[in-house]
Amino acid sequence: MSEFYSMNRVQSTNQSTLLARPALYTDYYELTMAQGYYLAGRKDEQACFDYFFRDIPFEGGYVIFAGLSNLLNTLEHFEYHEDELAYLSKEGFRDDFLEYLRNFKLDVDIHAAKEGEVIFPRTPILRVEGSIIETQILETLLLNILNFESLIATKAARMKYAAGDHKVLDFGLRRAQGLGGIQASKAAIIGGVEATSNVYSSFVHNTPASGTMAHSWIQSFDDELTAFRKYAEYYPENCILLVDTYDTLASGVPNAITVAKELEEQGYKMKGIRLDSGDLAYFSRKARRQLDEAGLEYVKIAVSNQLDERLIKSLLSQKAPIDLFGVGTRLVTGHESPALDGVYKLSAIEDEPKLKISENIEKNTLPGRKKVLRYSSNDGTFYGDGILLKNEQDADTIFHPFYPAKHADVTTYNAEPLLQPVMENGDIQIELPSPSQSAAYAQKRLAKLNPEHKRFENPHIYKVGISQKLMDLRDELTKNIK
Repeated sequence: MSEFYSMNRVQSTNQSTLLARPALYTDYYELTMAQGYYLAGRKDEQACFDYFFRDIPFEGGYVIFAGLSNLLNTLEHFEYHEDELAYLSKEGFRDDFLEYLRNFKLDVDIHAAKEGEVIFPRTPILRVEGSIIETQILETLLLNILNFESLIATKAARMKYAAGDHKVLDFGLRRAQGLGGIQASKAAIIGGVEATSNVYSSFVHNTPASGTMAHSWIQSFDDELTAFRKYAEYYPENCILLVDTYDTLASGVPNAITVAKELEEQGYKMKGIRLDSGDLAYFSRKARRQLDEAGLEYVKIAVSNQLDERLIKSLLSQKAPIDLFGVGTRLVTGHESPALDGVYKLSAIEDEPKLKISENIEKNTLPGRKKVLRYSSNDGTFYGDGILLKNEQDADTIFHPFYPAKHADVTTYNAEPLLQPVMENGDIQIELPSPSQSAAYAQKRLAKLNPEHKRFENPHIYKVGISQKLMDLRDELTKNIK
C-alpha cells in the first residue's frame, strides 16, 4: 500500500487516517480556482459552503450519514509536500501561488450532523466556513468520502432492517472497487452490519471480524467428510461448514451432521452450516429438517450468494429458517444506486448570501449561513427538518423549498439542532466515534423514524422545509439576479 493511501491507526483516538497525503486528492479545477482566488487578491475572503444531497438512493426513504470521522482525520493531515509542489509547478501553476501552498494550513470551522444520523434530501448536513481558498479546495475530498460512505451505510441499514433480529455479515471486500473496500466495510458497520470478513478494516477500526471457509478448502481434500473433519479439528469452537460444494442435501448436510455428532462427543457444539448457492429458501428448509431430526437444533444456518435487502426480505417472508446473512457485492458496490448525489455549494461570501439558480428548480440552492432543526413528537418520533438562517431561534412554520403552498405548523413539536461544531480553526473538536458507536447511534435514530419512511416500496416522503425568513431571502436574491 502506497504512502499516499494509508489507514494507520492514530492511537490517541483509535481512528484511521484515510489519506496520509490528501492535498492532491482533488479535481484539477479546484486548484485552478484556488490560484485564481489568490491572484485576484481574495485569499483572505471568508466563505461558507453547504454539503447536502438531492435524491435518496435505492428508491428509499432516508440516508445514513457516514464518513465524517474519516473526513476530519484526513483534514488534520492536509498539507502540501515538496514533491507535490514540484508536480504542480510542472503543471504550470505560478511560483507565488505555490509558495502560498507551501505554508498552507487549514483553518476551517466545520459544523456537522453526528455520524450515523438519519438524513434527508436538501437538508444541509455539514457546513464549512473559512477562507475562500480553504473551503473551495476541500470540495472533492469531502464529497468523495461522505458520498461513498453514506451510500454504503444506507445500503447496510436497509439490509439490516430487512433482516430484523437475524445477523448480517459483510463479505464484500473481494468485490469492492479497490481500496474503497476498506471504507465500505467501515460504513457497513455504521449501517448495522454486525461483522466483516475484511481483516484489514477490522484491525484498523476495531470491529468484529468473521468468516468461514471457501469451496477450495473442501476441494483440496480427497473427500468432503475429511475436509469437514479437519476443519472441525482445527476450529472446534467456531466450526461453520460450507455444505454446497458437491450435493447439498445428499452429502453436504449429512457429512456436516456426522462431524457435528463427533464434536459433541468431544464436548463441543458445531456453530453452523453455510449455503452459498441454489434456492436458499428450499435448501434452508430441507437442511433445517435434517439437522433437527439429528438432534442438532442448535446448529445455525447461514446463507450467502448475491444477497440484498429485497432478497433477504423475500427469504424471511417465505419463513426460510435462516439465522445469518452474508452480504457482499450488492452491499459494498451500492448495487442499483452506484453513487450518492451529494453536492457542496457556496452559500455565502463574507456576510453576503449567495445562491445558484438553475433551469431545474430542484437544483436551486439556499443562500446564507444556515442551521437545521429536527422536529419530533412528544414520543420522540421524527416529524420533519426545518432549515433556518443561522441567527434564527426557531420557526413557527416550515415551507416546502420549491412549493411554498405546502407547509407545516411546527409549533407543537420539540426541536433539536442537528449540526454541532466538529472542527474549529482546523482542529477536531469532538471525540471521534468508533464505527460501533456510530452504528448504535444510527439504530437509535432509525427507531425514531416512522415505518412508512423505511419501507422499500413507495416510502413516505419525509418533511424538509425552510423558514419564512430563509424563503424571503432566497426569493429576494432570485429577483435581484433575474
